[in-house]
Amino acid sequence: MAGRFNGVINMDVRDSTEDWGPFAPPQARDGAPNVLYVVWDDTGIGAWDTFGGLIEMPTLNRIAERGLRYSNWHTTALCSPTRSSLLTGRNAHMNGMACIVEGAGGYPGQSAVIPPESGTVAEVLRDNGYSTYCVGKWHLTPENESNMGGSRRTWPLGRGFERYYGFLGGESNQWFPDLVYDNHTVDQPYLPDDGYHLSKDLVDKSIEFIRDGQQVNPDKPWLMYLAFGANHAPHHSPKEWVDKYHGVFDEGYEVYREKTLERMKQLGVVPPDTEMAPINPWPAPEVIAEIDLVRPWDELGDDEKKLFTRMAEVYAGFSSYTDYELGRLVDYLEQSGQLDNTVIVVVSDNGASGEGSPNGSVNENKFFNNWPDDLAENLQKLDLLGGPDTYNHYPTGWAVAFNTPYKMFKRYTLEGGIADPLIVSWPAEMSAVGGEFRDQYHHAIDIVPTVYDCAQITPPDAINGVTQYPIQGVSMRYTFDAPDAESTRTTQYYEMLGTRALYHDGWKIVARHGALSGIGNFGSDAWELYHTETDRAEMHDVAADHPEKVSEMVGMWFAIAGRNNVFPLDDRTARERLTQERPSASAHRTEFTYYPGTADIPEGVAPNIRNRSFKIRADIDVTADAPSGVIVAQGSRFGGHSLFVKDGQLHYVYNFLGIDETLVSGKQALTPGQHSVIAEFVKDAEDPPGVANGTLHLSVDGTEVGSGALRTQPGKFSLAGEGLGVGRDTADPVSKQYPARFELTGLTVDHVTITLEGDHYINEDIEAHAMLVRE
Repeated sequence: MAGRFNGVINMDVRDSTEDWGPFAPPQARDGAPNVLYVVWDDTGIGAWDTFGGLIEMPTLNRIAERGLRYSNWHTTALCSPTRSSLLTGRNAHMNGMACIVEGAGGYPGQSAVIPPESGTVAEVLRDNGYSTYCVGKWHLTPENESNMGGSRRTWPLGRGFERYYGFLGGESNQWFPDLVYDNHTVDQPYLPDDGYHLSKDLVDKSIEFIRDGQQVNPDKPWLMYLAFGANHAPHHSPKEWVDKYHGVFDEGYEVYREKTLERMKQLGVVPPDTEMAPINPWPAPEVIAEIDLVRPWDELGDDEKKLFTRMAEVYAGFSSYTDYELGRLVDYLEQSGQLDNTVIVVVSDNGASGEGSPNGSVNENKFFNNWPDDLAENLQKLDLLGGPDTYNHYPTGWAVAFNTPYKMFKRYTLEGGIADPLIVSWPAEMSAVGGEFRDQYHHAIDIVPTVYDCAQITPPDAINGVTQYPIQGVSMRYTFDAPDAESTRTTQYYEMLGTRALYHDGWKIVARHGALSGIGNFGSDAWELYHTETDRAEMHDVAADHPEKVSEMVGMWFAIAGRNNVFPLDDRTARERLTQERPSASAHRTEFTYYPGTADIPEGVAPNIRNRSFKIRADIDVTADAPSGVIVAQGSRFGGHSLFVKDGQLHYVYNFLGIDETLVSGKQALTPGQHSVIAEFVKDAEDPPGVANGTLHLSVDGTEVGSGALRTQPGKFSLAGEGLGVGRDTADPVSKQYPARFELTGLTVDHVTITLEGDHYINEDIEAHAMLVRE
């Protein structure tokens, strides 16, 4: 209840006095502003034209023209940690988010569970009379809870949001997303052939949520947390948006950097004497892994340049298309009279992503499975890049380019990982600033207190009876009308995957240590020192000239880290960190039974059929001639398997990494009546390591009707959520043999049982690499 009951209660209501105070819903103050978060993924400060890049973002420019652009704002260098800070106003380690949720550890700073002591902005605003909506990427729920059998404690509705529509994981296929509506999975409303794209769908749902509330209670303010899949891989965009950028990136990423830096200086994004950081600032493999290197453009072959250029065009098209869709939400707010009194915060969660490796990928599932890309094959798909037939990511060179002028990219506490774009707009209060820049030093933890300041809300001491951690951020509202004011954030620590840094009063120290390097021995790290007030790109290490400053700041880093649950430091390799044993709601088992309507069972809790023998048995009832449909399917066109019926015949197909499909078909049509159908794979050998070779046998009522040779892929079918489903292929179809949503006609399924033989198989190197790319 909202407070103590102060009425009078006697036996007879006629002798009693009402007090509605404790039971009334919370009311926002008159004139309280709406709040719109727009959270982008994997976007460096050198990408958008809003900050000097070449990617055209008219909607963001429109927002900025009625607000401010921040040129010295910082994140944590990784997705889940930054998002936790954006929602709580506390440092990531205080939120248990030292890493992505897939990298959880059994320590307070690494749990991947935001503690109740770190209340979210949604919880606070809800209790102050706001409607609270979350749309899009979440990535703040541990992997073992991101399923229908998991706890909902860390899902959006468990952390203060009243409505949710989006995807829980780190990435999603933009054409065939894995969607959650409130607390349950749902199908996408229509298919790509009918014009579907996730960015469009998320904006539709954002407008719907706001409109639903406003038409009933137009005076009630709202919080909308809109987190696009853009610009995380896979980079998916309608072709007409990709083609807009034909030729724009032909000169390569190094020329792009030079031209972008000049534009950034002209706009005032960086000081006029800012230098360009080198594309490979630290040696490999001594400090960074070779996978994080950039290949100089002049050393590429003509075919590689053609492919890499198209990858940049796709990324740009993805960004501009999503900006266009965001424009529909801004239009709605303006037309409905809500825009002026809406605080809009536009951010990226970290710098551009280097997970594409030096060569990029057309089908990241090959990359996830440590299967080599083929340049000739990739070139054949040049015109398909960005469409449903590809699952692409650009090379590290473009990551560095889109982080111009800084060093490195996402995952690193160098500026390329943490210096990111921020726009804040509140037309009702910012009519005089008109797109100006602010250069005060700030961090992701400063967004929440800024929102509270604008809404005139004092954060509570307790939420749901739990005493709250202090808000660690500071309000940025003072910058709205004071362009030259001294920054109120003077110090900020950083730690990510073993990399460390500290900003203090215009200086920054950086430990020379690679992310996930497996080096350990942190006490021996050399600390670099930069006077970032005059050396924004960290070009001049002056540690040797100021040993006392280094000593002071290193001591400061350790003291602050100790207070923020940063220890123990963890730079173990991806294999060591991401595949360690963690608590699970269910133990490993060898038999699984599913029923019709089962959809999107995540691969992490579904039967693991990799590199082992398995049997799929389905009890079905054929009710018509020439029945068709999927009995059970898992995965997508980039890797998966399916037991299905087509034109009356039973078939099993295994799609190996999107490279080839192995089809085994029954020899005769199924007759009306009840049948037991089985697809059984018998492993004979393992070659190469992790790839089972054997024979797939199809049988009907105990009689074999078909067989064929088969190999299984070494790693997961997908990281984008194309889970296991019964009665249809729930999203992107596994096989070219049938269309999307190939539902049952002329037969029904009673149940499906999957039985596994042999050891539980996981290739830890592949598994870890795949989870890392999912950030």
